[in-house]
Amino acid sequence: MKTYSIALVGASGAVGEEIIKVLEERTFPVGAFFALASAKSAGKKIRAFGENHTILETTQAFFSQEKIDIAFFSAGKGVSEVFAPCAAQNGAVVIDNTSFFRLQADVPLVVPEVNARDLQNCPQSIIANPNCSTIQMVQILNPLHHAFKVVRVDVSTYQAVSGAGKKGIHQLQEQIKDSNAPNSAFPHPIAFNVIPQIDVFLPSGYTKEEMKMVQETHKIMHANFPISATCVRVPVLRSHSESLSISFEKPVSALEAREVLKQAPNVVVLDEPTTSSYPTPLIASHSDQTFVGRIRDDLHSPHMLHLWCVADQLRVGAATNAVKIALALKGLAGFA
Repeated sequence: MKTYSIALVGASGAVGEEIIKVLEERTFPVGAFFALASAKSAGKKIRAFGENHTILETTQAFFSQEKIDIAFFSAGKGVSEVFAPCAAQNGAVVIDNTSFFRLQADVPLVVPEVNARDLQNCPQSIIANPNCSTIQMVQILNPLHHAFKVVRVDVSTYQAVSGAGKKGIHQLQEQIKDSNAPNSAFPHPIAFNVIPQIDVFLPSGYTKEEMKMVQETHKIMHANFPISATCVRVPVLRSHSESLSISFEKPVSALEAREVLKQAPNVVVLDEPTTSSYPTPLIASHSDQTFVGRIRDDLHSPHMLHLWCVADQLRVGAATNAVKIALALKGLAGFA
């Protein structure tokens, strides 16, 4: 079996740790493995693939000296801007988890269940991993769009603190113990609170996170139906939740949508409200599925449905999607 030389930039971060777990769980054929991070983390040890690995500093010299087949990047868009092109120019296929390349026309933005065919056109040898909230949403929207044609989406998100990395987890944990602990990751206290702001505000009044969901969905699905998003940070450690209101070209019932979603890849329908059976962050955490429930008809329009979906944003929304991209690449001519 062919093995692949893997570099992981951001190996000491929350998503980096998950990428290692998913590669191990899926028995990805890893040959050489290199853990990279900032100079501050260089020299530390991490455990991966049954061995201890010393974290190396991310440098351009590393990528020019080592033959890397796949480079996963999850260390911030500034790092990706500088080092991802260097890795690609030296022969690696880059799978980037930051926002830097996502909307570039010649960089595929991929959720394998939705648009794996876009991997066939990758001129820069860089593939972008979408925003975590976008990934779970398009896994729900895509099968419904093919069945009934979506004409508008309104979404509100309830996003876990780990979406902001380890510092987000730290702020919640510290403020649960001490309400006066500093706001190290968010603009307001997060314990016993919700914050209707993720990323910075734009002149339109929307945040960058909200516009990511709009623009990335259009690119992934090759569609341009209207989308409006409101993104909210909640005091949950792991897994993002979303409330979706979806309008369709044709009349559609909750029963019909439920049957379509039951057939959708990596989607789990959990929808028995009378027995309190519906998705929650605790149910979705550490899973590779997107859970959907509370599927219901609109009270006024036969063209509209409402539903609730939850997914582990560190896995479904980041690490697992990145590894699925790598697995899909294995089957492409010129890479396998």
